[in-house]
Amino acid sequence: MRFLADMGISPRTVTFLRERGYEAVHLHEEGLDRLEDAAILAKAREEEFILLTHDLDFGELVAASGAQLPSVIVFRLRNMRPENVNKYLLVEEHAGVLASGAIISVTEGRIRIRALPL
Repeated sequence: MRFLADMGISPRTVTFLRERGYEAVHLHEEGLDRLEDAAILAKAREEEFILLTHDLDFGELVAASGAQLPSVIVFRLRNMRPENVNKYLLVEEHAGVLASGAIISVTEGRIRIRALPL
């Protein structure tokens, strides 16, 4: 699995994923700090990334597009510190749905999975 981290996700989460053998890239590393949401989604789709974000707009954009990919994991945690986000990155458990296209919404009390397209 390959991950693209949006600006609301800490680079330390990218490091966490890399240490576990995943390919992970942060927008900041590529100088794309100000890339528009539609372009971020296009990059994720074209380069086969799963998008990690804190921004609800991405889930809505993917749902409205009718597209099956990219998968998006939206973190809606009260505590967005990397160590807290990292403990909710249960990517192995959801590998199948992420590969086929899904929006996963993560809160402290619940993980909600919606298969794409919606």
